[in-house]
Amino acid sequence: MATSPQGKSTATGMPDFDFTKILAEMKLPAMPNMDAFVAANRKNMETLSAANRIALEGAQAVARRHMEIMQQSMTEMTEAMRALSSMEAPQAKAAKQAEMVKSAYEHAVANMKELSDLIQHANGEALALINKRFAEAMDEVKALTQKPT
Repeated sequence: MATSPQGKSTATGMPDFDFTKILAEMKLPAMPNMDAFVAANRKNMETLSAANRIALEGAQAVARRHMEIMQQSMTEMTEAMRALSSMEAPQAKAAKQAEMVKSAYEHAVANMKELSDLIQHANGEALALINKRFAEAMDEVKALTQKPT
């Protein structure tokens, strides 16, 4: 039979090491609080879910408003065509067309700005939520590192 460095015999012929004693002497970093870790990840997922919901609601609002704008534009275009067809003098038609082009351009710019504002608002809200959670997460990490081990 083999003997261990401490003089103990082992059945396998291998030295008899006390691994618990060896591991206890090693300076390993403390394991993180798993409950805090799970809670933090749950908060992260909830925040991402909320941010996605805000972004989706924003996209839906933009799509709805875009559809309303298209319907309004079609109605205005139909009315403009009727007005143009009833005019007989070429000068009157040209003046009306110039007025319609100017009005259409102004409406298009206003509509693009409105849609842009809707998108920017939704994105800003979602980003603010994520930024807030990131700051909270960094505070949580800082608190965990300052706890005595």
